[in-house]
Amino acid sequence: MSSMFGKPRAGGERPPQSLLTECNVAILGCRGAGKSALTVKFLTKRFISEYDPNLEDTYASEELVDQQPVLLKVMDTADQDGPGNCERYLRWASAFLVVYSIDERKSFEGCQSYLEVLALHARGCQRRCPVLLLGNKLDMEQYRQVPAAEGMSLASRFGCLFYEVSACQDFAGVQHVFHEAVREVRRQAERNTPARPLFITEEQLPAGGHLALPTRHGLASCTFNTLSTVNYKEIPSVAQAKLVTVKSSRAQSKRKAPTLTLLKGFKIF
Repeated sequence: MSSMFGKPRAGGERPPQSLLTECNVAILGCRGAGKSALTVKFLTKRFISEYDPNLEDTYASEELVDQQPVLLKVMDTADQDGPGNCERYLRWASAFLVVYSIDERKSFEGCQSYLEVLALHARGCQRRCPVLLLGNKLDMEQYRQVPAAEGMSLASRFGCLFYEVSACQDFAGVQHVFHEAVREVRRQAERNTPARPLFITEEQLPAGGHLALPTRHGLASCTFNTLSTVNYKEIPSVAQAKLVTVKSSRAQSKRKAPTLTLLKGFKIF
């Protein structure tokens, strides 16, 4: 099921969905790590205390990241005791948030299984998807079982970013993590962009047909006796727009109060 959750953006109307870049983020982690709480906090700015651990759904929200609009889709996965049936999100996602609870070492140890699956998938496919390791429940600091240094060490081992947040108290921190996932996807896309093709034109030299090159690194300048020289220019890239289609639910027609109709099985306070 895919649900559209539209957020109004200040400063003008939303652009058509067909003009929005799409970013798919899958949230992975063991049971009880707070994946659904993070999802709801990001979408609604509210915290949930109870939810159905077997509920898996995908939500979409129009976001503005660094003044660039994006259609951010979030898959709240419902793996029970570790990675299972991974293909459903490995093929779909363009970034992954791997979540553990800082007050439960078992959930932290389970993160390693997810990171290993993602690393194996990255070695076997053409594209590399950004991975962010996220320690949740920072508000439970007094019960912490996983030091931040261990989280940083694990993230460094697998080459991913590391954050700690509180889905209960810190909306700004949660939002920053989701937006940082979008930024990482954009950076990766830029690194994968092939070089632009070049075309060659000829331009006449000044009278006398001499072209003098400046001296560099102590080398004598050279003079070419020719009638023309090669001038390289970049062909401008053609603007591209990706068509995005999102299946809507009844919540889409009730945008004034989407929170209660969108997230089945949640109790919000």
